[in-house]
Amino acid sequence: MQRLLVLLLLVILIGGCKLFAPSKPKDNIVPPAELVEFAPELSVERVWQRGTGKGERRLWSRQAPAVAVGRVYAAGSKGEVFAFDLSTGAPVWKVETDIRLGSSVGTGEGYLILGGLDGEVLALDVFNGAERWRSRVTSEVISAPAVSRGIAVVRSHDGRMFGLAIADGERRWVYDRAVPALSVRGNSAPRVDGGLVVAGYDSGHVIALRLEDGLEAWEQPVAQAEGRTELDRMVDVDGELAFADGEVYASSYRNRLIGIAADSGRPLFDRDLGAYGGIALAGENLIVADTAGTVWALNRRSGAALWRQEGLANRWLTTPAIQGDAVVVGDLEGYLHWLDLSTGKLIGRTRHSRKPIRATPQVSDGVLVAIDTHGELAAYRTSAL
Repeated sequence: MQRLLVLLLLVILIGGCKLFAPSKPKDNIVPPAELVEFAPELSVERVWQRGTGKGERRLWSRQAPAVAVGRVYAAGSKGEVFAFDLSTGAPVWKVETDIRLGSSVGTGEGYLILGGLDGEVLALDVFNGAERWRSRVTSEVISAPAVSRGIAVVRSHDGRMFGLAIADGERRWVYDRAVPALSVRGNSAPRVDGGLVVAGYDSGHVIALRLEDGLEAWEQPVAQAEGRTELDRMVDVDGELAFADGEVYASSYRNRLIGIAADSGRPLFDRDLGAYGGIALAGENLIVADTAGTVWALNRRSGAALWRQEGLANRWLTTPAIQGDAVVVGDLEGYLHWLDLSTGKLIGRTRHSRKPIRATPQVSDGVLVAIDTHGELAAYRTSAL
């Protein structure tokens, strides 16, 4: 109870600032579930490991690497940007910038796009790291930019979305939307589906903009803000959205998950299940880790539950990733957990480090790449036992 009162006092003191979630087991009001031994069905091999500077630490931006053209790209909060070979981990290039980088790495059309804590936007050549241009937005950038059809879409912390020309960083359009006084730390990264830019907002809405000019195409509430206090009214849609066959899937921190028709914003289904992370797509299923640490598999057409795994409760799980026939999540003690995609049974585990894993693991060519909050990056392969 004493820790809860301290947390509430901090919320009051920081006013309009974002709320930082606990990052260590000792900070949790409810302790993480003890890990239970099980008979592994997967052999997990660490293929390579590299350091990438100091990492995000307590920034809570879930600063994830990106994988493109057979390479892994990672950025450090002190301004370093690294490129490694995906298969071997061999360094390809490293760039030291003078920008306090806060975003995950965005990639597309031969560019890396990164955002800074002071509103800078940096474009690097994906092949050699050469700087192509710099631009600026109105506040810090802590989510990955998106690139499509010659436009880099950048989300700033103050609720604005910017369309920048990929060739030179010139501003093409800006979309402005008010944000609540208090919300969970994090921003939903913009995603581009055809000619639409789609993103979740701290107000509990999903917004779709036209990529060509930034005009709003539709908006759909995921959850409604209710309650007497700003803390009660937090309904953020901060995690990764999932896309499939003209449909968008989003989850709110305040116990609501929804499917939306991408062409119109029409709701398709909803259910009482909330997450501060995002949603992974696995064929006809959605995989999500809720705010209590339960991992769910849902039918993406109806939202009906197929299975759930409750053995990782209160471990502040990452957005799930899909590696082969397994679901993978990281946790606040640096563990990676593999779950059977069909049943949710725990089938593999390894300890990446002793620091929290907040960023979504990335998978490419059968290799899973994970990074912790102190910049420790590693790649893993699995095989059946």
